[in-house]
Amino acid sequence: MKVILFGASGMVGQGVLRACLEDPGVTEVIAVTRRPLDRSAPGLREVIHQDFTDLRPIAADLAEADACFYCLGVSAAGRSAAEYEKITYTYTMEAARAVAAGNPHLTFVYVSGEGTDSTERGRAFWARVKGRTENALMAMDMHAYAFRPGWIQPVHGETSSTRWYRLFYRLTSWLYPLLRRLTPRYVTSTEHLGRAMIAVARMNGAGPRILRSQEITRLGA
Repeated sequence: MKVILFGASGMVGQGVLRACLEDPGVTEVIAVTRRPLDRSAPGLREVIHQDFTDLRPIAADLAEADACFYCLGVSAAGRSAAEYEKITYTYTMEAARAVAAGNPHLTFVYVSGEGTDSTERGRAFWARVKGRTENALMAMDMHAYAFRPGWIQPVHGETSSTRWYRLFYRLTSWLYPLLRRLTPRYVTSTEHLGRAMIAVARMNGAGPRILRSQEITRLGA
C-alpha cells in the first residue's frame, strides 16, 4: 500500500505515521510537509512543498497512491474566518483533487472532529466549514471517509506543535483512562487513529463513511 500523508508533523499525523511505518502492508509513505520531519525510516519519503493551494508541482509524487491520510488541521481560535476556511477547506480539497486525479479506487481519510455540522447551517463557523469539507469530499470520485474524534490522547511521545495544546495534554493526561471508561463514545488515541486509517483503507469503500471515536477505537484496536 502506498500512502500519502498530510500533517505528519502534527500530533495526530505523528501517530498515523508511526502506525504506517509499523504496518508491514504499508510499503511506501509519502509525507507532504513544509519542513523536514527530521526522521528517517525504510519506506518513508518526505516531499517538501510550501504552497498547499497548488500541489501540481508535486503531482508525480502523489500519483498512483492507494490511500491518502489527511491529518492537517488547525484550531479556529485566534484565526480569521478567511484563514481558517483556507486551511480547512481549500487545502483539503486541493489535496483530494491532486491525489484522486484518475484514481477512483483511492481511499481518502479526512480527520474532521466531533461536532462537525453536515448541514452547513449551524451556528458554529468552524463546524460549518468542516461539514462543507466533508460533504465535498464525499461527492468526489473516490472512497472518502471522515474521522470525527473527540478527545484524542497522544501516546508513544506524539506532541502537538501548538504550545497551549501541549500544556493542556500534559495537565490532563491522567484523565484519559477515566474518560475511556466513562465516555468511550468520545475518547480515542493517536495509536488507534493511525491503525483505524489503515484498516479503513483496506475496506475498499465499504462500511460507514463517517466514524466517531468509538468506531475509530474499535477499528484501531
